[in-house]
Parts: sequence; C-alpha cells; structure tokens
Amino acid sequence: MTMTNKLADIAQRMVAAGKGILAADESTGSIAKRLESINTPSTPDTRRDYREMLFGATEAMKANISGVILFDETLRQKARNGTPLVDMIKSTGAVPGIKLDTGAKPLALSPGETVTEGLDGLAARVEEYAKLGAEFAKWRAVIDIGKGIPTHNAIHANAHALARYAAICQAGGIVPMVEPEVLMDGDHDIDTCMRVTEWALKEQFQELYYAGVKLEGIILKPNMVISGKKCPTQASQEEVAEKTLIVLKRCVPVAVPGIAFLSGGQSSKDATAHLSLMNAAGPLPWKLTFSYGRALQADALKAWAGKDANIEAARAAFSHRARMNALASIGKWSKALEK
Repeated sequence: MTMTNKLADIAQRMVAAGKGILAADESTGSIAKRLESINTPSTPDTRRDYREMLFGATEAMKANISGVILFDETLRQKARNGTPLVDMIKSTGAVPGIKLDTGAKPLALSPGETVTEGLDGLAARVEEYAKLGAEFAKWRAVIDIGKGIPTHNAIHANAHALARYAAICQAGGIVPMVEPEVLMDGDHDIDTCMRVTEWALKEQFQELYYAGVKLEGIILKPNMVISGKKCPTQASQEEVAEKTLIVLKRCVPVAVPGIAFLSGGQSSKDATAHLSLMNAAGPLPWKLTFSYGRALQADALKAWAGKDANIEAARAAFSHRARMNALASIGKWSKALEK
C-alpha cells in the first residue's frame, strides 16, 4: 500500500457514513475552565476521569464516533483499570488523533491578528505521536474579523503554516486535519463571514498545492458561514446552511474526502441543525460531518459534575448528542428527535 493510499484510507475512516469526530483536545488551560464550571479541580486524574467517561460510552463511540482528537497528556494517559486511553478509543473502531499546534501567537506588525506556531521540531513530534498510536493530527489557525482585519498577511501566514504542517504530517504517515477557523466573535454580518471564509479557503488550497500535499489524504475542518455573535441580525439556520455550501463548492476540490465542521461557539442544537440542513440539500461531492468539542461535550460535562455516581447519566447525555449529530451527518436529524 503506498503512503498516499494509506493516508486516503485513514481519511475515509474518519468520514465514515453516520459518524463524526469528537474534539477532546482542549489544552490544560481550556479543560481547567470547563472543569471549573462544574466546581471540579483540574488535576491529571480529574482530566483523565472526564475523558475516560466520554471514551467509555462504548455504544455511542462504536456507532457514531469515527475519530477522537487528543491533547498530548491524554494520548499518554491510562484509564483507571490501566488500559491506555488510546487503546480504549481504538477498541471502539475510532481513529486516535493528536493536536499538534502550540497555539496562536501575535503576528508581528499586524495588530489584533495571530499566526499559529508549532512547526519547529514538528517532524520528530509526528514520529513520536505515530509510535504512540496517533493516525491523524489537528492544527488550528485563527482568523479574526474586525476593523481593517483580516489582512492578507494574516490569511497568508496562517495558510502557509497550515500547509507546512500538513506536508510534515503526510511525510510522517499521519492524516492532517486542516483547520482555518474564521471566528464568529464580533459584530460582523453573515456576508462578511462568507467573504472572509472564501478568501481563507482559496488561499489555503493554493498553499497546500505549493507544499505538495495530497488532498486525498487530508480532512478539512472549517467554520460554517455564520453571523458574528454580536451582530444584531442573526442569519437563519437555512441561510447558514445555504451560504456555507456556496463557499465550500467554490473552494474545496472534490479530491478532499471529507469536511468535518468545527462548532466554534454555536449552541449544541444550532451546530446539529446546520449540519443536517446541509446534508439534506445533497448530493454533495464530499462527506460533510462534525468535529465538535463543546457541542458534543457540554451536556455530558454538566451531567457528570465530577462525580462517579453520575457517569452513566453523563454517558447518556454524550450518546444523545453523538447520535443527533450522526443523524445530521446524513441529513436525517429533526427537532422532534431532541426530546
């Protein structure tokens, strides 16, 4: 099997019909905030317990989750019974992945903009993570909309870094998830988001081409085209679905196996509804699924509340959201199923 075929095979497993990706790669700082919201201290053990609660929802994992993005600590942790968490994930048929970027840092001479770092020493890290069981990776670029931004400098710098990361992943035998996220913070309208998202994606695929990245062995993780959170007029769910599809059709080559959306601060139910509307509008040239963090975890986190006694209730909450999004990934979700 050639390397390109191996990567294409992993990518296809990640976008298997009726399944999507669980983003559980919150950094230590981010997960601390989530645990704080349920009055639970953030320690290696509580972080492990929380993730083990999710990965142990075996039926949902087997039926609806195709891959899990992990943070470095989690990839190395063992469940309470001594099983490595990565083996727990693999036993359900899901593909383990790793977050590789080291965060968005201020972009020199571009006030209010960032570029994502983490390229130095990346080939060695990819090699190590592949040995630890990771079969795909994630790198998030952040594009903010505001007065006079984004600039071409920020769009280009982030697209170039993402393309270099993607090439290093493929050379090391793992599938890169390419995540250029146009943020939904701000008061911009949906058409501004549409324009910036198109610009970011056009630039991204140009850079992937220059870097020699094989599109058959990547997964795109974009934002949906959506109104800024503070915009007085919020676009309808139908408009979000329609405008997101227009942009994707303009920008994403058919060779890309699948697109796994980030939820980006949408409510759990909006993220599900938008995905379902897009899939119901089909047929589409690529699989459209989810790669959600908060939108899959929020209800489970609340139900768990840091207590062992609540594990089953929390798993039920996670399983429900996983099933709702799995239905959305084939265009079969409806509000009535949320009861």
